[in-house]
Amino acid sequence: MSVAALGKLELLLTGIYDLRISCRVEDFLVTKRQHLPDDCRDAASDEQLFVTTADDELSMSLFLDPAMLDRLQSHDPNEELDQHNVADCWIAVEGISHFLCVAHHAEHDRPVSLLTLELQAEIDKYVASFLLLHRRDPRRFPAELHSLLFQRARIDPTLAAGRESLYWRASRYAARFCARLEPRLRALCRSGDRGWQVDLRRFYRLTDFGKLRHIERMQVC
Repeated sequence: MSVAALGKLELLLTGIYDLRISCRVEDFLVTKRQHLPDDCRDAASDEQLFVTTADDELSMSLFLDPAMLDRLQSHDPNEELDQHNVADCWIAVEGISHFLCVAHHAEHDRPVSLLTLELQAEIDKYVASFLLLHRRDPRRFPAELHSLLFQRARIDPTLAAGRESLYWRASRYAARFCARLEPRLRALCRSGDRGWQVDLRRFYRLTDFGKLRHIERMQVC
């Protein structure tokens, strides 16, 4: 199974945030449910990150559904993102985002909360989608993207496993952050200004509490 499309999405995210991670998603990828922990094999999710710690060592594995990866490879969002592959793209970006966020925090000996993982993944889906669309049409700002990701999205209670309130909170924070990021992204479309990247890299390196406080202080236009 080729995971070239997955690797390109990983490079997109590490480039956005200027991350220097000493491992790659491909090396921790699991695509067979029988290789998952016993209590997770029947889960319907196409993406799951598993993290364990023992003797001060952290281990990770990222499950991505093989059928989803095959679809992603045959209709690569790095070449063209559209209505036929956007859902699969978001699943892949979410898994990559979770993996990179945990790896980055671990390499800097910092804890990371589930809320921060979900918040960052929502922001990453928005920004990655914008940049993929920007490649195809650099002068057009996809104004419909924010609504599609944050207003039309639904949370499956089965997959949420009792954490619906956490996912909704992460989505609300991300929606607010991305709304304030839009003027920066519009400037990229108009003049190539890359101030958006400075904002994102600074935000990524804030503490969990710092990220929430930063968003709470934002004024939404």
